[in-house]
Amino acid sequence: MLIGRVERLRRYPVKSLLGEELSAAEVDERGLAGDRGRALLDVETGRVASAKNPRLWAGLLRYSAAVATDGGVAITGPDGCEADEAELSEALGRKLALIAERPPGATVERAVPEEVLAHGIAAEVPVTVNELGRAAPEGGFFDFAPLHLITSSTLAAVGAEAERYRPNLVIRTEGEGFVENAWVGRELTIGPTLRLRVVVPTPRCAVPALRHGPLPRRTEALRIPAERNRLVPLEGMPELPCAGVYAQVLAPGRIEPGDGVRLAGVRPIGVRLN
Repeated sequence: MLIGRVERLRRYPVKSLLGEELSAAEVDERGLAGDRGRALLDVETGRVASAKNPRLWAGLLRYSAAVATDGGVAITGPDGCEADEAELSEALGRKLALIAERPPGATVERAVPEEVLAHGIAAEVPVTVNELGRAAPEGGFFDFAPLHLITSSTLAAVGAEAERYRPNLVIRTEGEGFVENAWVGRELTIGPTLRLRVVVPTPRCAVPALRHGPLPRRTEALRIPAERNRLVPLEGMPELPCAGVYAQVLAPGRIEPGDGVRLAGVRPIGVRLN
């Protein structure tokens, strides 16, 4: 059943930096080619730097990354000039190292979203420590699974730009509200061969509310999911504000904007948690 079409493709070569728009993409079990292949490591703590803890790392969203022609990454600062680890370290006030391999048990700090809403983005609020990539193959710096999808219906419901939610695919859909909630546990086919399993709704942290390059802070980008779409992503977790869904790749393929998105039947999820 056709449920929508791919509207946009985006990748984020360095975790928590701004990403780039694509006209086509190859997707395999590790996700969209070149996506989240690198991250910045806080040398002092050994944790991956993430804007999920905005008090420390909101400034990362002033920088952007693109895949370079040699397969590396090119980082651009807010002044439009090339930036390196030294500049990022100075700007963020902590020594950072750009890494291409995920350390065993790599973790990030995540500010509690309700505390951010109550006390503000810059406040020192409680954080949780989360392991990266619990439903992703080895390698890469994914929060959970290797693909993140969001629909135009959800973006309309929250009244916010897709860039704030950092999806790989924006899917143009009919209907109102958070329509992708109904895809969890089901399979999608996109384009000629790509096949996905939607595994969980995407819990939202402080990141959508932050400034993203030229986009100003927008608290509603977190507050509206917190008010209208609180879900339990996995058994044992509390209800959390959600927008979008995570997916695993069952069969690889090449996709581009305009490709049809089709919904298949219910399948066992089989999420790998360890």
